[in-house]
Amino acid sequence: MIHVVMLLGCAAVIYLACEWFVNAVEWLGVEFKVGAVAVGTILAAVGTALPESVVTLVAVLFGSRQQGDDIAVGAAMGGPLVVGTIAYGVAGAVLIWRRQRATAGAAISGSSAAEDRDTLPAPDLTGVDTGRLAKDQAWFLAIYVGKVALGLLAFAIKPWLGLLFFAAYGVYFWRELRADGAHASEEELAPLKLQPRVARPARWAVLSQTAATLVLIFLASQLFVRQLEWAGPELGLSPVVVALLLAPVATELPEVLNAVIWVRQGKTQLALANISGSMMIQATVPSGIGILFTAWHFDAALILAAAMTASAISYLMWLLKAGKLTGGRLAGAFGFYAAFAVGLVFVA
Repeated sequence: MIHVVMLLGCAAVIYLACEWFVNAVEWLGVEFKVGAVAVGTILAAVGTALPESVVTLVAVLFGSRQQGDDIAVGAAMGGPLVVGTIAYGVAGAVLIWRRQRATAGAAISGSSAAEDRDTLPAPDLTGVDTGRLAKDQAWFLAIYVGKVALGLLAFAIKPWLGLLFFAAYGVYFWRELRADGAHASEEELAPLKLQPRVARPARWAVLSQTAATLVLIFLASQLFVRQLEWAGPELGLSPVVVALLLAPVATELPEVLNAVIWVRQGKTQLALANISGSMMIQATVPSGIGILFTAWHFDAALILAAAMTASAISYLMWLLKAGKLTGGRLAGAFGFYAAFAVGLVFVA
């Protein structure tokens, strides 16, 4: 019972910390004059993904050889899978919820709500830069295919190619910072929670709230993962299933909750940008660490994870380029994670 209570408690702490984090990171974008979209793709994504990369580095440098390798490779492959399926799926589900509320409100006010819900316009998606998101997914997919290919090959200089993944993220970082013409604006921002009565919070308050929430998210996420490690054997799940199926859900929980919070606030562009930016970090930094310090060799379970991740992103790119992005179709990304879970039973 204590483990269940700890799981629920950690989830609650992570959610509340994410509420404070997204509040702080929006003001951080204003303070440092970062582009509006880059607040999600760079600031929020780096903040929530950096602790996971540190854990991966510690695992390969100070953990036992086999266990450290398993953690590093599992994180590098499980992270993008969860973010590319569950995070996008959750964002779609919250969009559906918002649409249902809007439809119910229109019906109460006497508007025509008898139309098929699927044909109603999606006001939460009208401001989303689908072209930019599609480019980000194409960028991710190209890097992802490269790292998967390295997992199927063995040659002498392979470890050194890990440096290319750090360089790839550096290029993406530079491109994102230059892509936005308009800086993040303080208009319509909620007051900083640390200084709720101040119209323009002090920089020290913004930095302090950002740092404190990141530490809290990191600690609660690690405790959440440890509780899942207990739950795996109790449920009769193998270590491989826990490492690829459950643990990444816990480590990527902050990204998922950021998406929930921002979509609920009507800031869908920021939510999707945060997911996209998180995926780029997951495709490069943990992968670079893994390629440098492990054998980086894939088994059947890892290949399945790669196939489902690539399929999910290809599906999303099709939605974006064809102009068919809706909350319902975005929620369909859940299906790829479900397919992975079913397939893992047979290959693990």
